Amino acid sequence: MTEMASDRVHAVLPDPPSQSEEENKEEEKAFRNIFAELESVDLPLGATLRSIYDDQPNAHKRFMEKLDARIRNHDREIEKMCNFHHQGFVDAITELLKVRADAEKLMGQVTDTNRRLQEAGREVTAQTEEVIRCRIQQRNMATTVEKLHLCIPVLEKYSKLKEQLESKRYYAALKTMEQLEKVFIPRVSQYRFCQIMAENLPRLREEIKEISMSDLKDFLESIRKHSDKVGETAMRQAQQHRTFNSAVAKQASIGHYSKPVYSLNGRTHTHNGLMMNDEAGEEEEADEEVLTAQDLVDFSPVYRCLHIYTVLGDRETFENYYRKQRKKQARLVLQPQANMHETVEGYRRYFNQIVGFFVVEDHILHATQGLVTRVFTDELWNMALSKIIAVLRTHSSYCDDPDLVLELKNLIVIFADTLQGYGFPVNRLFDLLFEVRDQYNETLLKKWALVFREIFELDNYSPIPVETEEEYKLVVSRFPFHDAEIEKQEFPKKLPMSQSVPQIYTQVKELIYASLKFSESLHRSSTEIDDMLRKSTNLLLTRTLSSCLQNLIKKPHIGLTELVQIIINTTHLEQACKYLEEFITNITNVSPETVHTTRLYGLSTFKDARHAAEGEIYTKLNQKIDEFIQLADYEWGMSESDGRASGYLMDLINFLRSTFQVFTHLPGKVAQTACMSACKHLSTSLMQMLLDTDLKQISMGAIQQFNLDVIQCELFASSEPVPGFQGDTLQLAFIDLRQLLDLFMVWDWSTYLADYGQPTSKYLRVNPATALALLEKMKDTSKKNHIFSQFRKNDRDKQKLIETVVKQLRSLVNGMSS
Repeated sequence: MTEMASDRVHAVLPDPPSQSEEENKEEEKAFRNIFAELESVDLPLGATLRSIYDDQPNAHKRFMEKLDARIRNHDREIEKMCNFHHQGFVDAITELLKVRADAEKLMGQVTDTNRRLQEAGREVTAQTEEVIRCRIQQRNMATTVEKLHLCIPVLEKYSKLKEQLESKRYYAALKTMEQLEKVFIPRVSQYRFCQIMAENLPRLREEIKEISMSDLKDFLESIRKHSDKVGETAMRQAQQHRTFNSAVAKQASIGHYSKPVYSLNGRTHTHNGLMMNDEAGEEEEADEEVLTAQDLVDFSPVYRCLHIYTVLGDRETFENYYRKQRKKQARLVLQPQANMHETVEGYRRYFNQIVGFFVVEDHILHATQGLVTRVFTDELWNMALSKIIAVLRTHSSYCDDPDLVLELKNLIVIFADTLQGYGFPVNRLFDLLFEVRDQYNETLLKKWALVFREIFELDNYSPIPVETEEEYKLVVSRFPFHDAEIEKQEFPKKLPMSQSVPQIYTQVKELIYASLKFSESLHRSSTEIDDMLRKSTNLLLTRTLSSCLQNLIKKPHIGLTELVQIIINTTHLEQACKYLEEFITNITNVSPETVHTTRLYGLSTFKDARHAAEGEIYTKLNQKIDEFIQLADYEWGMSESDGRASGYLMDLINFLRSTFQVFTHLPGKVAQTACMSACKHLSTSLMQMLLDTDLKQISMGAIQQFNLDVIQCELFASSEPVPGFQGDTLQLAFIDLRQLLDLFMVWDWSTYLADYGQPTSKYLRVNPATALALLEKMKDTSKKNHIFSQFRKNDRDKQKLIETVVKQLRSLVNGMSS
């Protein structure tokens, strides 16, 4: 067709006269290619059209000409083709018109046939649809049954889970949850109810955690309340254990056998020994009544919570929480009540709670694996032990009742033995007992101080009268007194000591018994117990009894008679110290010859008390002498003496005589020393009276009167008021006064001044200053009477002599001072 169009173009377009034949062929070829491209549907026209316009001048015109020629050529070909096929087209239309009638007839037959067929197959179609529906239902039922077989176990497990939750079987519920998640729900995970179940399981786990944690908190609260009962049971069983051991030790020589004694936390302890039938029966009854921690406390919440958190993979959180809470409870348990020290029940409750706490921890340690460790319990115990020791130190220091301190010691021993049975180290508690022992001794000393004071207050400070032999034996049974001379005397008779001596001796023995009570159950050797008893006794003697004696001696109402009796009493108590040592030796069976045995210091105690009493006797004697001296009323200006001694001095001498008669019972040289001290003090007091600065003038008559009084003192001294003085030893107490008065009475100044300083001087004891002071007082008297004496030659000579002696005495005094 392209060729035809080309031919048409060639036929229409005239050949340009200026082109050659060859050029026409090439141009013709180019246009054919262009037409071929234009008539092609697939090729783009942009480039083809651009080549038409861009080729050469007048190309567009020539192209349009060629195009018109090609169009005309195609039109001719179309016309030829239509003319060729026209008759066939007419024939076909004629045939179609003929067939139309047959087609309509056939259409009617087909429609009728279709109608009859539809009517005939309508019932079959209905039955077929019913069959199809049944088949679908059957298939759905089979599928449903199959799926139900998969879902029913899930639902059953979930129902079981609900029942377990309602019955609080949380550990089993967690296992059921695990089966649901890993086995059952994945089989039917496409169903929405399974998705809901799967979404609920984490929430149920959290609820179980919360519930189990709530149960654990309830358990911790409950165990805090029951710790007292648990501890009380454990300590009672430990005490029964100790009592049984004591019985076994007594019967060890009969035979040996092994029998369970008691059980704590399910652990049975056995001991060797043989018991009588009755005791065995009692022991069996005791075994039946043994209670363990499980009997008193329900530990299931702990086990359940531990298993739950273990299954949930959160065991570490549970362990940390449990340990943290128990540490807090430990601190609360270790906090004592403010008035705990007032009663033994306060201490018992405190110890019961602590024991209960650690019994529970020990049970948890052995019943669970890893919830608490030995390291954790040891850490808790070390913390608790430090706190317990500090608390006991503080509160025991408040105790002033030895019975309460003793009860505290017994509780500490049982407390230590109980916890030692569970493997806790208790050495520091036994070390604390030594401090408590010191506190116990202090309370004993305070109590015995009151006892001693009461004994001293009720004592009559007179020898014990004994009417019959029974009374004598009663006194001797209480106090080791042996005196052959007194034993030979007939009844009634008197023992030298007062009633306080056997009472004090008995009380010292009572203190030894009290100290021994504290030493029991301390697991100490006999030597240590002996040392403890001796130290306690020494403290009683050297501190308490010594202090009471010293205070007694210093009391104002204690007179010379009482002081004498005190000296006698201390002498007998001192002699009884060896019997106290024998008493302690008999208790401890420790020989006093042992190297480290402590000796009793009673000898020094009673010696010191006796010396104090002696000193007090000397002081009171001197005070009594001073009282009599104060009654002296001399007329220092009297012209001549009365010719008899002063009344106050005679009363004083009579008092001294009666007093020294009582002193005959004093041991050793106490009476002699007291007598010498009294005479010296009397001599000194009389000398001070003469030399008193307030006394300005003394007459010769007064000197003579004074001399009479001194003579009575010398006569008293020479009468040997206390036996044992040799020669005129006692009279020498008044030698200073005697030589001074003789000098003034004889007026022997020439001898005094001539022999002054010589060992053989008659007036060796007269001091120049003393003589000068007394002479000055007599000189003033002479001056007062000078108006009358100047008319008497003897008086004038005497005055001159006094002045001369005064000058010489002054020179001697000045010489001594220089």
